[in-house]
Amino acid sequence: MRKLIIAVAVACLAWCAWWWSASAALQNATSAWFDAREAEGWQAELGRVTGGGFPFTLQANLADIAVADPDAGLAIQTAALKIDAPAHWPGDVTVTLDDGPILIASPQGRSTLTMQDGVMALNLHPGAALELEALGWTSAAWRVENAGGVQMQADTLTLTMTQTSGATYDFVARANAFAPGDATRARLRLSEAFPRAFDSLTMRATATFDRPLDRGALDAARPQPRRIALHLAEARWGDLNLNFAADLTVDPAGIPDGTMSVQAENWRTMLDFAQVSGTLPPAMRERAEGILRVLAEASGNPDTLDVDLTMRDGAIYLGFLPIAPAPRLILR
Repeated sequence: MRKLIIAVAVACLAWCAWWWSASAALQNATSAWFDAREAEGWQAELGRVTGGGFPFTLQANLADIAVADPDAGLAIQTAALKIDAPAHWPGDVTVTLDDGPILIASPQGRSTLTMQDGVMALNLHPGAALELEALGWTSAAWRVENAGGVQMQADTLTLTMTQTSGATYDFVARANAFAPGDATRARLRLSEAFPRAFDSLTMRATATFDRPLDRGALDAARPQPRRIALHLAEARWGDLNLNFAADLTVDPAGIPDGTMSVQAENWRTMLDFAQVSGTLPPAMRERAEGILRVLAEASGNPDTLDVDLTMRDGAIYLGFLPIAPAPRLILR
């Protein structure tokens, strides 16, 4: 019995020593990441970092965070962030976001994200590269607003990315009861009779990158997509129904090549939205409506579009006719 007690005591002391060293390493690594970003020319401010979670969890509590990437033109500021990881494998990380407003600044302007119970779960493979195995982001009610008011909101958010093999990942995104805010509805001139929330907003896709996502994706060059299979992107809002699917390859310059299927019900209402929001200039409305009307009638229903588009040579083609430049698919 005495030997057993001694063995248990030694094991407990060893575990305590491991926990304290691992906890200190997590806090030091967090501070070092901010220091490294600042050395690269970022704004990277961290008010303080403290530990916790003894005896089975490693924890880093961050306060007064401000990070800005000058190359991407993106800045994020939040009052607090909590990082948790099991002591036996710190590569399974849970990040709990602050319930207060998170400031986001980009070339498109400044806005705030407010999210209840926002949690990010990060699973990494063992090894120095810390290759990404899975990433999930879930939350309860959330909203995005700027100086003009609430732009969008939803009851829930689910974003997942799961490694299937090598540099290939499955993506799922879904927002329940997604609703444009009052500011957006006013800009689109929506009547009160138009539904407040989408019936469905979801996306499922598979993407293959030029290399797996790992720690280098933050510290060095971003992995770039080389194959994208969009299984379904669906948006249902009142009488509007949009469905997209695509199968694309992407060259090193970010130019896609492949096909995309588009289904759209009540497409004239979509043109109305595009025109009043300023996306579609009034001078282009008649031409766009004429082209889409011909396409809809060819599909058998004048109120529904059902077309297949081809992307090649940097352009989007309808049959042999180029209709628009293709987007450049580059992660910066």
